[in-house]
Amino acid sequence: MAVCARLCGVGPSRGCRRRQQRRDPAETAAADSEPDTDLEEERIEAGAAELCSEWSGRSSSPSPPPRCSLLELPPELLVEIFASLPGTDLPSLAQVCTKFCRILHNDTIWRRRCREVLHRYRHILGLWQPDIGPYGGLLNVVVDGLFIIGWMYLPPHDPHVDDPMRFKPLFRIHLMERKSATVECMYGHRGPHNGHIQIVKKDEFSTKCNQTEHHRMSGGRQEEFRTWLREEWGRTLEDIFHEHMQELILMKFIYTSQYDNCLTYRRIYLPPSHPDDLIRPGLFKGTYGSHGLEIVMLSFHGKHARVTKITGDPNIPAGQQTVEIDLMHRIQLPNVESLCNFNELSRIVLEAQEQVRQEQQRQEDRTEDGESSGPPTEVREPENEGAAPLKEEPVQFVLPVGVSSRNENYPRTCRMCFYGTGLIAGHGFTSPERTPGVFILFDEDRFGFIWLELKSFSLYSRVQATFRNADAPSPQAFEEMLKNIQSLTS
Repeated sequence: MAVCARLCGVGPSRGCRRRQQRRDPAETAAADSEPDTDLEEERIEAGAAELCSEWSGRSSSPSPPPRCSLLELPPELLVEIFASLPGTDLPSLAQVCTKFCRILHNDTIWRRRCREVLHRYRHILGLWQPDIGPYGGLLNVVVDGLFIIGWMYLPPHDPHVDDPMRFKPLFRIHLMERKSATVECMYGHRGPHNGHIQIVKKDEFSTKCNQTEHHRMSGGRQEEFRTWLREEWGRTLEDIFHEHMQELILMKFIYTSQYDNCLTYRRIYLPPSHPDDLIRPGLFKGTYGSHGLEIVMLSFHGKHARVTKITGDPNIPAGQQTVEIDLMHRIQLPNVESLCNFNELSRIVLEAQEQVRQEQQRQEDRTEDGESSGPPTEVREPENEGAAPLKEEPVQFVLPVGVSSRNENYPRTCRMCFYGTGLIAGHGFTSPERTPGVFILFDEDRFGFIWLELKSFSLYSRVQATFRNADAPSPQAFEEMLKNIQSLTS
């Protein structure tokens, strides 16, 4: 019992922590408020290494039972034991041996730590979208060692769409305290400093820095802004002045306010996957003309696929559905020689657009006549069941003459093409409209879209990072999330 008490971090009068877990939360809180005993102090001074040797070497009778070391216990039991210990003692325990260190990186321990010690923050693990004007963003909150850390994910520098994502820490929460948690702001170049997190509701929270002077540089705002441009864009102010002149004022406002003020985050989910999906859905990086690279989400919805912006720009803000693909209408591209002619591609796309319009009109007429609202008989079933599309032989692909692309290193073969529409708008999301285009499937991890009216091409490459605690609890929850983030910018 003494050993059990030591492992659980309590004295004899307080009982075994593992039994305490079955108590009412109020009883557990009352027990934790009692003063520590001498046995508790002895356990802290001795450390976890003494516990191991004491367990294995104890002998209290002439005929002792077989000795058992903590190292011989199965990992599942060690996880349960370690999860019951105070967080302040876990770093010392991790130094005992490699096995203990490895077990202490188990998510089960830290998820329980979030529930018991940091119950206020147990809902913030996962993916979030910050409310930064039209720009949005992607925040991943994870357990990382002895901290909960919020990592802001950034796309590669334009136009290197196939490069890995960049990321930087925005805040962290210490997991070692027994009764409280320390929140630190990680933004700026002067190291961690005091911050604050407020849980607004289950799927929303906000952060605030309490020491914004740590964000300042000795050279003032001009040095800070130039440093931000180098880090975020990979270019100098002079390089982008002429190309992005209209956006510089907005960019400066975003830079000076996004982390100094209270910033709100709203939960987002990864799209659910289905065996009949054209490719695996998920997050992608895409080129958007002079706006650089942005993060989008590809999801499938029956006979359509959608590309939703996770990050945005002053024209099309984050949360908007930038591209919609009609999986019922494949487009057969001409040979490479004919494809070089933009007029030929335009003719093919406009024919598909007219076919879609006629089918929609017939569907409306059938509905008005009181008939079934099911699909009209003229519509063909899609030919992309299961993984079959990617088994098709690739065909040569080249951009038509006159179509602009920020990335000339696009694939020269493609697997399938579909009719789609893209969302365009003026500065400030004025006069938005959907215009026809071509969705090009290159492979499992890359696709593109030709904007017919803009005569431009966007290349998308899959985000290869792994995100935990980001799956939607149900397809309905994912659909509701999409509606919520779109409504914020409508």
